[in-house]
Amino acid sequence: MGIAAQVARQLADPRPADASVTRQLGAYRNLKPRWTDWKQVRSVCRELAAAMLERGDLEHWQRLATEINRHPWGRTARQVEEVLSHSRPYGVAELMESVIARARARAEDEERRIVAAEIRQAIASSGLSRTEFAASIGTSASRLSTYATGKVAPSATLVLRIRRLLADLSGTAGRAT
Repeated sequence: MGIAAQVARQLADPRPADASVTRQLGAYRNLKPRWTDWKQVRSVCRELAAAMLERGDLEHWQRLATEINRHPWGRTARQVEEVLSHSRPYGVAELMESVIARARARAEDEERRIVAAEIRQAIASSGLSRTEFAASIGTSASRLSTYATGKVAPSATLVLRIRRLLADLSGTAGRAT
């Protein structure tokens, strides 16, 4: 990420190394009153980040998009959302919201695909029929099919049941891994 993108990212969510400093700003000598209120400082920083987003160029936006695609729920994505909640740069706001939405949708699709593959592998390695497997984890065969195809993502508890069933079947239940 370039310097401008890094500066915009940090301005969007300023975090001092020592948070207690934010409560002591009024004690600094020769500090203009505007800078003694941390809320005001944050507001000005966000305005600067928004201005950078508004006045950025294609290369800057591409770098942000690349980082958002790498980490759709990461710090950069959250900071862009924060800036966009305060400022709506013409054309850029819609573009960046679309980048975030598409990145998250792709990530969710990939996660669902990975979970579905894990479930299919679990069924295959269990040696049980789909009906027996489903009954062993407390669901129906038709519902298990939706998990195995990735149409529906199972709950975390169901994933744990699957893992426990496999551990029981392989005789590793209770062993340290």
